[in-house]
Amino acid sequence: MNLTLKIWRQAGPKAKGDMVTYSVTDISEDMSFLEMLDILNEQLNARGEEPIAFDSDCREGICGMCGLMISGRAHGPEVTTTCQLHMRSFSDGDEITVEPWRADAFPVIKDLVVDRSAFDRIIQAGGFISANTGAAPEAHSVPVPKPNADRSFMAAACISCGACVAACPNASAMLFTGAKITHLGELPQGQPEREARVVNMLNQHDHEGFGGCTNIGACSEACPKEIPLDVISQLNRDLRTALMHGE
Repeated sequence: MNLTLKIWRQAGPKAKGDMVTYSVTDISEDMSFLEMLDILNEQLNARGEEPIAFDSDCREGICGMCGLMISGRAHGPEVTTTCQLHMRSFSDGDEITVEPWRADAFPVIKDLVVDRSAFDRIIQAGGFISANTGAAPEAHSVPVPKPNADRSFMAAACISCGACVAACPNASAMLFTGAKITHLGELPQGQPEREARVVNMLNQHDHEGFGGCTNIGACSEACPKEIPLDVISQLNRDLRTALMHGE
């Protein structure tokens, strides 16, 4: 395939950015989207031009590092991570726009790389459990009903990629925060901090500059791990309980 790419270029956090047009040729449909960007960077290097900065790590849909807005959609036209998006999803002659996540809480570092450390600070605010020091307890000493375990595993599938924020017109991180709260809230080990957790994590969410949830649902639709919208309902229920108890 031969493609036209319009890519956001920004030299640094305070630099003025702009869309720059590139052409790439002989792209195989079996390549991943990131492999296609690798080829473009090889061509730019060969011409003595600055390569395009973008994030990636595992390239297996696990780590959540590779988030991009592709033609206006978080991670592109398929419900998957950018690294698992293949060029067979596009056609010869397509014009593709590539941008970083757009949110005040995700400032651009360079080109397509954004700072997502706001997610880390939300986790630090309450995404933990109290644990006694010493030997690990026997695995079956705290029984967990299967429905709770299944729902906890479902919420724990969140890879913190930020697609929910990028897709939301309010740049809200409520799906991410709701997933982290639900993950621990479904387990016995998560109960001691349950009420303080939701208050502290939501306060940090708002402090970071994320927007509020207005139940549009674009976050869940864009999530590559299919986290359901009802984790936000769980978050709201936990918050209401915490406020009733004066947390």
